[in-house]
Amino acid sequence: MHPHPLENWQHSHEFSVKNEKGEQRTQYVLVLTAITMSVEIVAGSAYGSMALLADGWHMGTHVAAFLIAIFAYRYARKHENNPAYSFGTGKVNVLGGFASAIALAVVALVMLVESLQRIVDPHAIHFNEAIVVACIGLLVNVVSAFLLKDDHSHAHHDDHQHHHDHNLKAAYLHVLADALTSLLAIVALVLGKFLGWNWLDPIMGVVGAIIITRWSYGLLKQTSPILLDASIEEDYKQAIVEMIEQDADNRISDIHVWRVGANHYAVILALVTHT
Repeated sequence: MHPHPLENWQHSHEFSVKNEKGEQRTQYVLVLTAITMSVEIVAGSAYGSMALLADGWHMGTHVAAFLIAIFAYRYARKHENNPAYSFGTGKVNVLGGFASAIALAVVALVMLVESLQRIVDPHAIHFNEAIVVACIGLLVNVVSAFLLKDDHSHAHHDDHQHHHDHNLKAAYLHVLADALTSLLAIVALVLGKFLGWNWLDPIMGVVGAIIITRWSYGLLKQTSPILLDASIEEDYKQAIVEMIEQDADNRISDIHVWRVGANHYAVILALVTHT
């Protein structure tokens, strides 16, 4: 019988982001957005308003993104101790952020195509209805942004350490994208109504699409390297090598350091030593 219990030499594989408050607030935003979406689609169909219908279906893409975020939280928590996952479920959160970034890019592309079509073939704008819709959308998104922003900030600063919750950041960016769309629409519609600048409406759509594309690209840039097991920055890796090689006659012949989650790292190294 071995004198040392194996439990003393084993470690946990729980590498997923723990953010219960963020998950709960994402659920609140999901319900709020889904209700607004349903009301706009029903009202748009009943009153024959394209502005209401378009904004309703646009909100539907964000509902899908919030569902992805909530699914990622729950799946990571449910399977965090499942031995089928060699390095735990830390990357599920990152994958949720990546999927939502793709959804953001799709929203931006649809906005761009629709705006360019409106520039080439201008449509009659029902200013009063459209302004009311945009104001309702902005109000809902401002409330949603406040719900997510507080926890989004706390997720990044805990005891002076940088903790990334890409899932929550993605949900927050979807709310910001919707708020930006509504704000740009209000500016364009008010100027169109009172100054006759109807061309400003599709131009604002193009501007919004460009800004949302930049947000999407930033999130993809953060999540993609983690999902592809990219190595950490060279100076950090070199610091690890120097620390180990300071001892005895150690020489590292091979080293791999990568992220197994948003905030957790793993290392495999080959050490050449006589001692």
